[in-house]
Amino acid sequence: MSRSTTIKLPRLDISPTSPRTLAPRTLGMRGRSRSSSIVKVEEVGDRSVEESLDRSAFPNINANWVNVKGAWVIHVVLIFFGKLVIDTIPGMTQQLSWTTVNLTYLALTYLMFHWVTGIPFDPSLHGGAYDDLTLWEQIDDGAQYTPAKKWLLCVPIVLFLASTHYTNYDPWLFAINLTALILGLIPKLPQLHRQRVRFMSHDLSEASTPIDPSFPPSGTQTPLSSEKSPLITVTEAHFSPN
Repeated sequence: MSRSTTIKLPRLDISPTSPRTLAPRTLGMRGRSRSSSIVKVEEVGDRSVEESLDRSAFPNINANWVNVKGAWVIHVVLIFFGKLVIDTIPGMTQQLSWTTVNLTYLALTYLMFHWVTGIPFDPSLHGGAYDDLTLWEQIDDGAQYTPAKKWLLCVPIVLFLASTHYTNYDPWLFAINLTALILGLIPKLPQLHRQRVRFMSHDLSEASTPIDPSFPPSGTQTPLSSEKSPLITVTEAHFSPN
């Protein structure tokens, strides 16, 4: 007569309302919740030693020209010739002429110094160390209050004062020129060095993973605690035909 064999297995509760089943789903969804904001300020660029070595490997010809002899005078020359060209437009008044010169200079310098990033001349020389930095952030290796940066701060201010004087202090033109000046000077502040303002940014890396209600999430049957489950007895009688 054969002996009865007894096998003891732990009891598993896989019901939908079981705490063991709901815990992984709750923890997983909570840990990967979506993060969003209307306005977000982020810092770009890497300040590691490797990035510093990449930037110093070769001269940055994209930013070194601002310290070359004659680079400061070119601003005055371009403003003077720009004023002469605009004055040749038929019907152009001195008020509109100075306002146009001021707005054009501020728009071009903003695009050049604060909008375009990276190096257009063989960026592989620096291993991509300047890819996220604007021209203003590349000048003098990011140092603040250098002679070149002081000059680039003074030129738009002097041009604004000249345009305000020659527009006979018209309130509407003064408001337009002042607004353009503020927008052109804000990115030059040291407090905004390597800072980027993002609007309506969403962190997609933390988005919750969709789960099909008809299919349980992975890991739901994995015990989460070290508590011992009660044992159930399985004998040969469970496998015998009815």
